[in-house]
Amino acid sequence: MISIITYVISVVVALILGAVVAFFLGVAYRKRVAEAELGSAEDEAKRILSDAIKSAEAKKKEAMVEAKDEIYKMRQEAEKDVKERRSEVQRQERRLVQKEESLDRKLENQEKKEELLQGKIKDAEEKLVEAEEVKKRQFEMLERISGFTTEQAKDYLLTHLENELTHEKALKIAQFEAQMKDEADQKARELITTAIQRCAADHVAEATVSVVPLPNDEMKGRIIGREGRNIRTLETATGVDLIIDDTPEAITLSSYDPVRREVARIALERLIQDGRIHPARIEEMVEKAQREVDLKIKQDGERAIMETGVHAMHPELIKLLGRMRYRTSYGQNVLNHSIEVAHLAGMMAAELGADVNQAKRAGLIHDIGKALTHEIEGSHVDIGVEIAKKYKENDVIVNAIHAHHGDVEPKTIVACLVQAADAISAARPGARRENLENYIKRLEKLEEIANSFEGVEKCYAIQAGREIRILVKPEVVSDDKMVLTAREIVKKIESELDYPGQIKVHVVRESRAIEYAK
Repeated sequence: MISIITYVISVVVALILGAVVAFFLGVAYRKRVAEAELGSAEDEAKRILSDAIKSAEAKKKEAMVEAKDEIYKMRQEAEKDVKERRSEVQRQERRLVQKEESLDRKLENQEKKEELLQGKIKDAEEKLVEAEEVKKRQFEMLERISGFTTEQAKDYLLTHLENELTHEKALKIAQFEAQMKDEADQKARELITTAIQRCAADHVAEATVSVVPLPNDEMKGRIIGREGRNIRTLETATGVDLIIDDTPEAITLSSYDPVRREVARIALERLIQDGRIHPARIEEMVEKAQREVDLKIKQDGERAIMETGVHAMHPELIKLLGRMRYRTSYGQNVLNHSIEVAHLAGMMAAELGADVNQAKRAGLIHDIGKALTHEIEGSHVDIGVEIAKKYKENDVIVNAIHAHHGDVEPKTIVACLVQAADAISAARPGARRENLENYIKRLEKLEEIANSFEGVEKCYAIQAGREIRILVKPEVVSDDKMVLTAREIVKKIESELDYPGQIKVHVVRESRAIEYAK
């Protein structure tokens, strides 16, 4: 057993020693091989380095040759450029020298001209002095001959010339004025004739009465009512005088105010149709008729602006236009008159090349103040101007309204056209009646006097101005004060109005208590 182990150990030791010896032998061999390879590599490196040096030297030489060639070329180009620049500089120098010579010659010529000019100026001054002396001697001689000084002669000539020019100017002005008047008159006649021919409107004088037909004569008694209470209620509510006479199956409504007359006519016709006629029903129908007339007023205003082609008008102005349907001027319907004036002014404006729309607008509302003359103090012209300004009408329209009766000077051709159209419309035969206008003005003045007193609610002039019916506010006017108020109204009427016969002042004070059973 021991011998086996010993044998194994010896074998192992032998193997180890063999391995060590082999290792060192391999190392020695590898070293020799590496040294041999290193020597050959060094030789190769030396060879490569030698070749690189040779190649570098060759390229260096080539580069040197190329650089020398480039430098030579650049030097040649630079020398060429320098030569060109030098020749250009020489040319510029020659040109400058030539310009200097030219300037020198010009300066010499200028100096010669100045010397010549100075000589001429000196000669002219000498001649001027001589001329002044000759002129002075001539003036002195003229003064001795004429006996006038220079200033006196000048004043005499200017005065004489001015007189001659003034005379000639006056003759020319008179000649031109006569010519222009003739031409203007002829042209105006042609324009007005054309406008009148194109606007041939019919005229119907407005009356102060309306007739309401009745189904039978029995209806007259029902309208009068017991002890006349129905007719009194209707007259009090409308301010219209009801005339019931022997005319068969008809009742006449009399009032100078067409609006009241229309309200009474509509209310009476509705009452006749309804058949129930008593004070409460009468008051109800009068209120409905008033609303219907207000609506018709608006429709009449809209019809007027559509008929004349005037647009963009304030709604309140349209209502005022409609109210003119129920206003008259010397018996002529104011709305129809205004529409006619609008058409005439527009036609004449078209002939003259003026603004047709402005002419129509001014013509349509030129009498707008008449819609309120019975409510506001002042002339219809002043009221119309205020209304136009209130509703933002332009200055041309305002001036046309203000100037259409000559209260102010017309500033535009539109104002002149409205003046002419207004005169044409009013001057038509049968268009107006003087007596009717005076009668209406007297009734308006009568109502105006009554309305001026405190506590008066409504007042109506009836019976053709022989009676004025005044409704007072019961909370303001007592029974005792009512008598005093009637007396004061009578005194004012007597002092301010001229009238035939006598006027009955009828003051009504009515208190009502109304309750509802629920």
